[in-house]
This record gives sequence, structure tokens and C-alpha cells, in this order.
Amino acid sequence: MKVFTAVDEWRAFRDSLGASVGFVPTMGALHAGHLSLVQSSQSDNDFTVASIFVNPTQFNRAADLEHYPRTTEADLAALQTSEVDAVFMPDNASLYPDAYTFRVNESEFSQHLCGAHRPGHFDGVLTVVMKLFNIIRPTRAYFGEKDYQQLKLVRGMVNAFFMPVGIMACPTVREADGLAMSSRNARLDAQQRAKAPGLFRTLQAAGSAAQAREQLEQLGFDVDYVEDLDGRRFGAVHLGDVRLIDNVAFG
Repeated sequence: MKVFTAVDEWRAFRDSLGASVGFVPTMGALHAGHLSLVQSSQSDNDFTVASIFVNPTQFNRAADLEHYPRTTEADLAALQTSEVDAVFMPDNASLYPDAYTFRVNESEFSQHLCGAHRPGHFDGVLTVVMKLFNIIRPTRAYFGEKDYQQLKLVRGMVNAFFMPVGIMACPTVREADGLAMSSRNARLDAQQRAKAPGLFRTLQAAGSAAQAREQLEQLGFDVDYVEDLDGRRFGAVHLGDVRLIDNVAFG
């Protein structure tokens, strides 16, 4: 497994690849959900590269960025075991030489759901994804459906800017009790972890978004939103200072 930290080094190596390249962008703290994206890439492409970069511009709260789990050694070991071909691990200065004065902004869907509660979040997401796509030059890129709003926005950006990369959606990977796998789950204490699967169960079982919200509040969640949109039910909640999101298809 080759590890690249410099943009120019990766670009020189990329020029030597004539094969199809699959890309899995991550912020580290890897779990089985990330590794399922790797497996999908490996089945579709000749070469698979993952990135590890905790993107500061998508955090609207400094404390959230500070507390985001960083497990680089374990992440590299997991990617090595998964037989990833390469890892791209840039630093902040490499990806933001402009100090984030240039950015990508979507003016409609990004203002709803998570965007309504996390100002500027999707500007940071779309900006870093565009930068990574321009650097990695993947044939295909892989995103989980847990972050469904992010998936739709990235796909929309690629279409709007005529970017030559296929955006591949992969099913949400869940724990045995239904909790969607997320790097943030590691921050839940035992009591919160026992309560957390109630988000998925409630989104799935409630008769309406309003009922789901009421039931989640009764279970002790601090609810940001529950909304039904485009055949899916979306929810975002807090347990203490940990924010959890999920979505389920219905109808």
C-alpha cells in the first residue's frame, strides 16, 4: 500500500496509472461502513485509493472539530488489511493554499435538512470534495447512503460542473441493533449508545415525520429535524454533544 502526503507526488503517480481508479474519501476513524465502500471500489475498478483528511471547513462548531476522533495508525492498518492500493493523506496547507477564500456553494438543497442546522457545512464538504476529485482524478467515487444529503449534493455538483467521475451510492452499514455506523458513535457513552438505535427504529416505524419527532423526544433525544422528502425520511438528533443522522426509504 502506497501512502502519499504531497499533492505533486500523487499527481505524478496518477499519471502512471492507465487503469480505472476508484476513490473512497474519508475523514478517518474508519469502521466497517468505510471498508464496505473500499470493497465496492475494488469490485468495480483496477486500482483503489482512499483519502484520510479531517476537513476543517465543514465543521460549523470548533468543539466538534476538536473532538472528532483521529485514529490514523489504526486507519492505515485497516486499509492495509483491506488491500487498498494507495492512501492520500494531505495536510491542511496542501488542500487550502488559498485559506478557503475560494469555495463551492449550492444555494438550494444544501439549505435544508442538515444545512439548515449547520451553516456553511456543505460549502466545506463540496469544496473539499471538488479539490480531492481534481487531485485524485478518479473514475468512480464511493459514498454511503447514511449521508444521503451529502451524496445528492456531490452528485449534483459533479453534474453541474461536468466532472468526469461516476458517483456510486452504497447502502448504509448498520450495527446489529440497527444503529448506522458512524465515526461519531465512538463518542457515545454506554447509556447513550444503548439509546442511539432508537433513531433508526423510530424513523422506520413512525406513521409520519411529526409522530417520529414526538416519539424521539419522548425517548430523550434532542431533535434537530425529522422530515419526509423524496421518498425518504430524514432525521438528525443529539445525544449529549454527539449529533447522529440517519435516513430510511419508505413507500
